[in-house]
Amino acid sequence: MTVPSIADAAVRGFSTANVNMRSGPSTSYPAVTVIPVGSPVTIHGCMSSVNWCDVAFSGGRGWVSGNYVQASYQQRRVYVGPQYYRPLGIPTVTFEVGNYWDRHYRGRDFYRDRDRWDRGPDRGGWDRDRDRDRGDWNRDRDRDRDRDRADRDRDRADRDRVDRDRADRDRAERDRAAQDRIDRDRNRDRADRDKGRDRERGSGSGVTIRSDGTLCSADGTRCTRGN
Repeated sequence: MTVPSIADAAVRGFSTANVNMRSGPSTSYPAVTVIPVGSPVTIHGCMSSVNWCDVAFSGGRGWVSGNYVQASYQQRRVYVGPQYYRPLGIPTVTFEVGNYWDRHYRGRDFYRDRDRWDRGPDRGGWDRDRDRDRGDWNRDRDRDRDRDRADRDRDRADRDRVDRDRADRDRAERDRAAQDRIDRDRNRDRADRDKGRDRERGSGSGVTIRSDGTLCSADGTRCTRGN
């Protein structure tokens, strides 16, 4: 029987294909409606024996294979499988035709066959679903692992690029600082040469240069400030 408190633990998901929402956790159960690809669904719980989930869509309830439902996990979407039930907060539930159909399908045509379906779908259908789910779990697990590895490699490459960019900026800053020092030294040398030249020119023409750069006649009666 479905756990009564699972509504509090509902998880938002998305269909990955145009998929049948069925009246039980197997392709043998009657279809309730078709969920269009990309549509949001509410996941109320999933089974541990087969990868089928009890979902709500457009006001109705039913079962969809977890191979056609994704949910957000660590900023990416993953297929809903047993390895993600606990991380996603999806409760594990069971299924009972009488209880579930009484609550959700009283107005459906297939409800009149409730007693027959209460004995369960053909065993072959269960086995096919379970075997298919097991293969899909392995495929999804490998795909998620490969995607995680690719994400880690991409993150490492991004960190390396950031480190290289930082090193390039630091080197450029050092080069600019060194060039600024060279320019200051060159300007100071040029100023010293100009001052010495002016001093020599003043001493040969009867002009004296004071410490503040003022040019005065030899007798000190006329002074002008130099450039």
